[in-house]
Amino acid sequence: MPRNIALRRSPIHGNGVFAARDLPAGTRLVQYRGTLRPHEEVDDCYGGEYDSGHTFLFTLNEHYVIDANVGGNVARWINTSCAPNCEAVIVEDPKGNPKRDRIFIETIKAIPAGTELTYDYGITLDEPHTPKLRKIWACRCGARKCTGTMLRPKRKRAAA
Repeated sequence: MPRNIALRRSPIHGNGVFAARDLPAGTRLVQYRGTLRPHEEVDDCYGGEYDSGHTFLFTLNEHYVIDANVGGNVARWINTSCAPNCEAVIVEDPKGNPKRDRIFIETIKAIPAGTELTYDYGITLDEPHTPKLRKIWACRCGARKCTGTMLRPKRKRAAA
């Protein structure tokens, strides 16, 4: 595990990742790792089930998903927040090979030692965001302006 971060129990949810020392803005903390899988394989494996409210799947690009359920590292324990102090940065392969794209978690502001690291998961689902789904995907970040859900709002269709 990188020396800048530490894994421990989180007041947000389950496990969490914390700054082990003061971190300046723009610090690359960790690569999000796991098994690289095509979208179709992930759909077949997990069956499109959205009723758990828990996932270690991260969309890498239009071809692949990183499945941190298999071969994942500490990055999978970074919780979501409506007021994040980190962001996920996708770095595309300079030669255009989508299998070689990577995801890194980086700080977006200075973070004092001991602070829990968070980023906005920005989960998008194709199906309607029913009250049941919003409850399943409830956000527990505790931010002053918490939206109450990890689900991204659907885009409004343009008027004809």
